[in-house]
Amino acid sequence: MIVVLTGGTGGAKLVQGLDHVVRPENLTVIVNTGDDIDWWGLHISPDVDSVLYALADALSAERGWGLENDSFRCLERMARLGQPTWFSLGDLDLATHLARTNLLRGGKSLSAVTAELAHRMGVRTQVLPMSDDRVATMIETPAGTLNFQEYFVHKRHQVEVRAVHFDGADQARPAPGVIEGIESAEAVILAPSNPVTSIGPILAVPGIRDALRRTSASVTAVSPIVGGAAVSGPAAVLMRRKGWPSTIAGVAQAYEDFLDVLIVDLADHADADHLREGDLHVLCANTIMKSLEDKQELARFTLHAALQASGAKV
Repeated sequence: MIVVLTGGTGGAKLVQGLDHVVRPENLTVIVNTGDDIDWWGLHISPDVDSVLYALADALSAERGWGLENDSFRCLERMARLGQPTWFSLGDLDLATHLARTNLLRGGKSLSAVTAELAHRMGVRTQVLPMSDDRVATMIETPAGTLNFQEYFVHKRHQVEVRAVHFDGADQARPAPGVIEGIESAEAVILAPSNPVTSIGPILAVPGIRDALRRTSASVTAVSPIVGGAAVSGPAAVLMRRKGWPSTIAGVAQAYEDFLDVLIVDLADHADADHLREGDLHVLCANTIMKSLEDKQELARFTLHAALQASGAKV
């Protein structure tokens, strides 16, 4: 079993690539839910949905989120009715959130709902939210505390960040299958996701980081930092706020207690040489995924490196 920890658009891209090189029954994806938000009375799980849509080959290639060929007539109507519209929901996308909210209100857990949605979308890969308990990524700014979507979407991550914390993480439990998946994996892969706000919430759930430390599988991370900058989003800024450099060395530092292999972009080959002076195995590849072929190529490279390292680790 190959287990992937992921969040954000870069993570969904790598998962889509892995889905083309790993049999669905041999792939488990553990997804960040710290970005979840209640919007228009609905429970939205943006990272879970991006993974589901990617695995269903329905993810919008242009936006990197939401469904391909979606329309936004409901959003336009809500604006005319005086409702907030800074968080965009497409008309087809809206059906996912309506179904999720209805199932949750019927008493099902988030992991059970995610499994049902996956089945309805024809997704055979196991997709697990990190927890069935609510965990919220909160951003401290000079103007007050924002949830992640307020910071990332509404403010376009253009405000000063003073701190990041994960409300509810201390009391949260890993969703069923999360710990078991990590412990029994042939290899564990951390997608090229923001270490602070995409992977950070997953690691904040008690038990998950410990499972990564003790698993007999190798743990391989793909860097979201290329040439000292984030491929997209505020990862570099948030890493510096945590005291990590916004470089591949900072990514290695974020995961230093369990990481075996770090895959970095070809642009970072010089910095990779410095990291190789320690125990960390560092490999260079093209990590910019502009096409399905790019996603598949990086997936194959990452999978080969991870399985090879697992063999060496055992």
